[in-house]
Amino acid sequence: MSPRTAAAVRDGDRSLRDHLVATAERLIAERGMADLTVRAIARAAGVADGVLYNHFADKDELLTEGWWARVRTIERDLPALPVPGEGTLAAGVRGHFEYGLAFHRAVMPALSGLLGRPDFLARLAATHEPGDSWRDRLLGWLRAERDLGRVAASAPVEAVAAMMVGVCHETVLNYLLRGIPATPDAPSRTWLDDLVRAVLPALTAPGTA
Repeated sequence: MSPRTAAAVRDGDRSLRDHLVATAERLIAERGMADLTVRAIARAAGVADGVLYNHFADKDELLTEGWWARVRTIERDLPALPVPGEGTLAAGVRGHFEYGLAFHRAVMPALSGLLGRPDFLARLAATHEPGDSWRDRLLGWLRAERDLGRVAASAPVEAVAAMMVGVCHETVLNYLLRGIPATPDAPSRTWLDDLVRAVLPALTAPGTA
């Protein structure tokens, strides 16, 4: 290991590869991914440009790992998701909306500028662990609530999950395509309350809400 490379990691226990991923994560949080270059990542990491290719096949592999590290950091800072059977169903739906909206608002800056990279976006989607996304956990929660009898047996939980995720995706698309940074509140009732009221009839059997 060269003196410069050694200096980049000598103050910690992580490997050079982990150091590069952590550096990519930090730059993704600060600047997004669209304009990140190998040179920028290498300089921020304190290594020569070519060092990255000793540990990653290409820049996109490093950015993919940096992205998922960023996602994990965001999720650690979010409140815990609702637990099946705890609280009211309305509170659980609201909790999932709050989580999903907060998560999507947090990832907006990193995704900005990537609409012209469908190949890279597909790569990000292909590398996430099945069952690990918020959508997967939301659907698992809805199914568990149905098994507990708090959601009607005939409730279209897959469609409800798709609609709830779609609301959160809309915040991303509004930001990327129209520059709208925030979700509005209704004048007399919060927009979030309206979303919960819109979802509950599709889920509830009498007396379950």
